[in-house]
Amino acid sequence: MSISYYTEAGLNKLKEELNYMRTTGRSNISKEIAEARDKGDLSENAEYDAAKDAQGLLELKIAKLEAVVGNARVMDEKNIDISKASVLSKVKIKNKKNGATMTYTLVSEEEADLKSGKISISSPIGKGLLGKKVGESAEIQIPAGKVEFELLEISL
Repeated sequence: MSISYYTEAGLNKLKEELNYMRTTGRSNISKEIAEARDKGDLSENAEYDAAKDAQGLLELKIAKLEAVVGNARVMDEKNIDISKASVLSKVKIKNKKNGATMTYTLVSEEEADLKSGKISISSPIGKGLLGKKVGESAEIQIPAGKVEFELLEISL
């Protein structure tokens, strides 16, 4: 798994989620398994099977999140080069076709939240903007077709 860069708040959120799954999540699943086990014959107990499946899914999520957190690095804003679009930079772009302008912060996939203006660097728009400088254009293939964006501004 490759190294991913996060804001300090984003990494803390992932760590809190991991801690919650390790403690409360595992505890809740154990209770569900115990309750289902108390209901009798395990060979015909759908609740027991469902609880064991839920336990397996939780452990898979924990393992994946542990790998993400283990490979995560906090990006120091002092080290961000704002001469070109990169992780954690804020970009203002203009759709050349309709003139609409948008501002996004380029973040890791786990931190992406379109409602708060954070798009993933692995999304089509994020990939297309990475490495671009102010004034450069990027032709990006999105589900609706090809769109050309001009990079107007880069900031933190």
